[in-house]
Amino acid sequence: MLTTQQLSEFTTQGYLVLNAAASPAICQAMVELAKSELAQEVMPIEFEAETHYPGAPASLDVEGGRTARRLLQAYQRHHLFAEWAIGEVVAEPIRQLLGTDALLVQAHHNCMMTKQPRFSSETGWHRDIRYWHYPRPELISAWLALGDEREQNGCLLVMPGSHQLQLATDQLDERLFLRIDHPASDRLLKTVVPVELKRGDLLLFHSNLFHAAGRNQTQQVKYSLVFTYRAASNPPLPDTRSSRLMDIALSR
Repeated sequence: MLTTQQLSEFTTQGYLVLNAAASPAICQAMVELAKSELAQEVMPIEFEAETHYPGAPASLDVEGGRTARRLLQAYQRHHLFAEWAIGEVVAEPIRQLLGTDALLVQAHHNCMMTKQPRFSSETGWHRDIRYWHYPRPELISAWLALGDEREQNGCLLVMPGSHQLQLATDQLDERLFLRIDHPASDRLLKTVVPVELKRGDLLLFHSNLFHAAGRNQTQQVKYSLVFTYRAASNPPLPDTRSSRLMDIALSR
């Protein structure tokens, strides 16, 4: 159960870290599963080259072009991922934040995020809701660190409280990333906090929170399991990317 202080922290800051949410054994089992899926290129996979982000290979055909960024559809890949996604460790805080009838969203995130040496990209400042389609921008993502995450290997960077801000449209570029060269962005950039995690820590963050990530400058792959959740009263808009897969009830 989240404490009153934790609930307040999430409401105010837009994110919350729950330490040691998963055991080392569970984390290692998930990493080994991810390694196997990556080695066999079990689709669907998003490759770094497909993002066109800074640092990503120019195409699938050049050196590093088939560097995986995300193993997609994690919930359907293996019962280990599915059990975590709807299990009590995640379900309980999600219900407290979104309501007792909260649902797992399969259309967004629902992935094993990898950040690999050499060919990992930089992710600019953005809100996940920029390409999601819901009546309210009030979804929550649960990011499980399967190894230590720090700035050197590309941990998430966040702007605390930015989920509550209204920005002028010209402060965002055509892909709805924050324009860091915009004069109004200076104040936001001074608030940046790296969310460094230890293996097994769980990060909950609001879909309207600005976040980014740098490249992995180490020699080890970073693995993170990420799922997203919504309130039952906030269904995806019909005939959009957000409605293409059925959402899943959490365990009780």
